Amino acid sequence: MATALILLVSILFSSCSYLREEEKGKTPIARVGESYLYEEDMVNLLNDGLSAEDSASFVTNYINNWASKRLLLDKAGINLPEEKLAEFDALVENYRADLYTRAYKEALVAQGSDTAITKTQLESFYEKEKENFKLKEKLVQIRFIELPKQFLNKETVIEKLKNFKEEDMAYLDSIGVQFKKLNFNDSIWIRASRVIDEIPPLTFENQDKYLKKSQFFELEDALGVYLAKITDVLQVNDIAPLSFIEPTIKQVLISRRKLDFVRKLETEIIDEAIKKKEFEVFNDE
Repeated sequence: MATALILLVSILFSSCSYLREEEKGKTPIARVGESYLYEEDMVNLLNDGLSAEDSASFVTNYINNWASKRLLLDKAGINLPEEKLAEFDALVENYRADLYTRAYKEALVAQGSDTAITKTQLESFYEKEKENFKLKEKLVQIRFIELPKQFLNKETVIEKLKNFKEEDMAYLDSIGVQFKKLNFNDSIWIRASRVIDEIPPLTFENQDKYLKKSQFFELEDALGVYLAKITDVLQVNDIAPLSFIEPTIKQVLISRRKLDFVRKLETEIIDEAIKKKEFEVFNDE
């Protein structure tokens, strides 16, 4: 592709004898005033799948766009008021400083900030802040099976799903390949909306009828038969269980730890600069 680019550029700019190599080791392909566009700037932009014609069109458009921006920039520098140019220069400098310092701080945080959260830390935070973790949606613990419409041994499956002792679980596992869907982990809290997504006959309007603690229900539609046993329910405004919000708490604790690390880092940088007399504040008084 680099060879193709060289050929394209040589064809497009064979008459541009005024181009000179401004940067040693680089091949210029366009110039606007004292600004140069180099072949090396474009090599990685061309897609290997492009035809020669598409590549030529891409190169031409890219160069024209580059030139347009540079020419407009030069015109802006001449025609905009000095105070507006100064304002923009300050914004650019602030953005540049923010970009560099943010990247540097993120690199330091990644190297030096501890992201391991212990169970004790999770539980302690949860106990202090649990009133802030009230549910905005009903949660359920459920075991669930979707059967094909023509399934022949439904009553046995219902009995096993209700009892759910060790031998019942073993039986259901042994014929699990016959089910369209299944969930036997009824110790996990699941959002009611997700259960509704999995069981089409269940809706937000009828959920209170079916999603009740210790409730077993059977629903059916044209696609299948849905069997479910609800083992527990938490309502809106109940305190969310720790197991459900543990990922959120971990993220909060890690974010706070990173923030503390950055604050400490900034303080240490200033203190070190003062000691080395690299930073001082002049007092007019």
